[in-house]
Amino acid sequence: MFITPAYAQAAAGGDTNSMLMSLLPFALIFVIMYFLILRPQQKKVREHAEMVKNIRRGDTIVTSGGLVGKVTKVVDDDQVEFEIADGVRVRQMRQMISGVRAKGEPAKDSAKDEASAS
Repeated sequence: MFITPAYAQAAAGGDTNSMLMSLLPFALIFVIMYFLILRPQQKKVREHAEMVKNIRRGDTIVTSGGLVGKVTKVVDDDQVEFEIADGVRVRQMRQMISGVRAKGEPAKDSAKDEASAS
């Protein structure tokens, strides 16, 4: 009665351009979150997995609990044994190792040693 029918019809029809503009900030937030949070975290997880995979005897490691020790034995794919004091050996899950302080010497190849000795 107070609104003309032509004016009411124009207000009811939605503009697709305005709907796209209202969703644009959400898309931008997702893109920013991906590049600032998700991508660096994935890179850090990959680097940690590579570091843990390459632990060998003689490496000095730091556990997530703060213990520092020297790897004496790689038990299996999940555990390592390291020495925290003279005669005190501890087994630790590989995933709970937070860092490698000093790399040990690589294991010597016995075939090279025999060839050089002859």
